[in-house]
Amino acid sequence: MKIYGDRQSGNSYKLLLVTSFLEIPYEWQDIDIKKGETKTDSFLKMNPNGKIPILILDDGRILSESNAILNYLAEGSDLIPKDRFEKAKVLQWQFFEQYSHEPYIAVARFISHYLGIPEERRAEYESKQEGGHKALRVLETQLTKSKFLVGDSITTADISLFAYTHVAHQGGFDLSLYPKVLEWIKRIESLERFKPMNSI
Repeated sequence: MKIYGDRQSGNSYKLLLVTSFLEIPYEWQDIDIKKGETKTDSFLKMNPNGKIPILILDDGRILSESNAILNYLAEGSDLIPKDRFEKAKVLQWQFFEQYSHEPYIAVARFISHYLGIPEERRAEYESKQEGGHKALRVLETQLTKSKFLVGDSITTADISLFAYTHVAHQGGFDLSLYPKVLEWIKRIESLERFKPMNSI
């Protein structure tokens, strides 16, 4: 199978992590967002939404949306709980990631780390700080109760939230304010077969 993604993208990084943890073979295809490679006719045929990552299976079927791909790849593994309620909790955290976390932390990171906070986007960057800190506080609260987001072992919920949280400082977020989050980051980084973001 083939994964189309950007090496700097947290959404793409989720798939690097799950394939590494589960030792799933794949072929990587670099897509440069800043060069407009998600807007080409050939890419839009694969994903009309013009976003990465996408997964192309051996039989040609295509999946988009990072968390959908992540859960597809992890299906049947210990990364997805068997218990119905705990599985729903994983999905709860993944919806949180896409609606209450990524729009603030990932966007602030992009504006700061990749664009250098141009003046025309400074107000947008600053507007993302409150929402990002709110999301980090939610994570901190949960991680005072459990080692991982859903119990005492890693799930796809952790992979989803780790991807942009561990680089949140690149968006101007001081992670030292969130000691339990920092412990959780170190816990994930210490797992067997962990790979850092730029190791694709």
